Amino acid sequence: MSLADTVAHLSPERWEQANRQLVRKALAEFAHERLITPQKEGERYVVRSDDGLTAYRFTAVRRALDHWQVDAGSITRTRDGAELPLAALDFFIELKQALGLSDAILPVYLEEISSTLSGTCYKLTKPPITSAELVRSGFQAIETGMTEGHPCFVANNGRLGFGVHEYLSYAPETASPVRLVWLAAHRSRAAFTAGVGIAYESFVREELGEETVERFDAVLRGQNLDPADYLLIPVHPWQWWNKLTVTFAAEIARRNLVCLGEGDDEYLAQQSIRTFFNRSHPEKHYVKTALSVLNMGFMRGLSAAYMEATPAINDWLAQLIENDPVLKSTGLSIIRERAAVGYRHLEYEAATDRYSPYRKMLAALWRESPVPSLGDGEALATMASLVHVDHEGRSVAGALVERSGLAPTEWLRTYLQAYYTPLLHSFYAYDLVFMPHGENTILVLRDGVVRRAIYKDIAEEIAVMDPDAVLPPEVRRIRVEVPEDKKLLSIFTDVFDCFFRFLAAALADEGILAEDDFWRTVAEVTRAYQEAHPELAEKFRQYDMFAPEFALSCLNRLQLRNNEQMVDLSDPAGALQLIGTLKNPVAGF
Repeated sequence: MSLADTVAHLSPERWEQANRQLVRKALAEFAHERLITPQKEGERYVVRSDDGLTAYRFTAVRRALDHWQVDAGSITRTRDGAELPLAALDFFIELKQALGLSDAILPVYLEEISSTLSGTCYKLTKPPITSAELVRSGFQAIETGMTEGHPCFVANNGRLGFGVHEYLSYAPETASPVRLVWLAAHRSRAAFTAGVGIAYESFVREELGEETVERFDAVLRGQNLDPADYLLIPVHPWQWWNKLTVTFAAEIARRNLVCLGEGDDEYLAQQSIRTFFNRSHPEKHYVKTALSVLNMGFMRGLSAAYMEATPAINDWLAQLIENDPVLKSTGLSIIRERAAVGYRHLEYEAATDRYSPYRKMLAALWRESPVPSLGDGEALATMASLVHVDHEGRSVAGALVERSGLAPTEWLRTYLQAYYTPLLHSFYAYDLVFMPHGENTILVLRDGVVRRAIYKDIAEEIAVMDPDAVLPPEVRRIRVEVPEDKKLLSIFTDVFDCFFRFLAAALADEGILAEDDFWRTVAEVTRAYQEAHPELAEKFRQYDMFAPEFALSCLNRLQLRNNEQMVDLSDPAGALQLIGTLKNPVAGF
């Protein structure tokens, strides 16, 4: 590839289209989070810059949950009466006071916006594929076919640290096959933990194959080192080239770390960027790696200390689901994080606290693949795809409804029973909450109908909100203290505001399902669950799903305030930016 080819996606036309899309999203989500207040001006709305001289005018439909459906084609930008092109970077500079962007955060945020725009331009080079084609095209084609990323975050593809050649190699949308780098880590500094019934030797041989393990052992023996003294760690190639070769130079020089070369299997990066699906052997485990890249409010490292309890937490949750008839009846399953390996750099540990990115540079985990669990005629899709909208304005959810042949409310009901009922039951029966966003949920489909849901990203994302819960010692870290009035936000914010809001809008926009019918169906499924469990009546009263309103929790505000550490991990509830309330769309039913 020539130097010029690496930036061929950055054409004036695509740049203009990407900027229009991003300004549309910024207007919609910042209005939703009440950072800006669009004023009605005839048939249109207007938003003015901090100095009042630049005006953005647009048309929009306002929907439930204060959702702004802004028409991208309608947006104009004028200054002193003269029309100007839409430019996202200018937008953030013109509104930096309204958005609360400090002088320190603004340039880094602009860099993340530039990266997000560049990624959009790359996606615009791909041959357009309709949502109807996408839903028939297989698990990984859907995964790499996503064009939007997180529906709430405006700067959602920052990936600061990737150069363009690395973007082309490792971004999920480029669908480039990746071979992982393997290191041998001395057991004095590394630890391997695994779920029940998993032994290190046999596990590694199954994942890598006999030949590869023998080849790696030979590398160690060639340096007069004993393979029995080492554990194998898979590493993201970016992490090896950009971090470990320099930051961990001492460890390499002392032979605490030995580079063994690349593995034989080809992997595909997933939406979460640092997790890989085994393309060579789809039934083998996903591998999640540490990646010291800044993306969406966090450095995407993996903590060695955190990894130690990961398999035990997954086993505990799998057992809970297995033993619960309600969860079993919904078909819910998790793909367990079965094994983890972490490396401790003792000098960086001595110099930092436990939340430091320096402690999250070298660790990995293996997560089950959902592929072996499929029945005849079943297919997989990331739930994020439901709100994917193609170049013709059609959503994947709409395409699935059409393919299913079901009435839209019936299709929605089966989806809600698979995805949403388990969340309700986990909350009310166990005070257990997930982080069930689109990228953390895999849907199992048959003929366009959602049959069941698979939750993932368990150990880092679940929490038990009951301070008196009796948990096994190795699972106790998932217990969190959350103020009573914020507990139900785990459903109101994460499910209603951050996912259903977009799904309802997409289906309404296409004329497939009116908003009222969408939320009425959510209310009916909620009520049906509650009526089936009179023993939990007291909890239903205490945490009222039909309350007239709930607090508006703002994600972009967190990122605009601090885009390198959005949330204080030691106090996640304390970090919430709550701004006023939203009307609960199920309250009226």
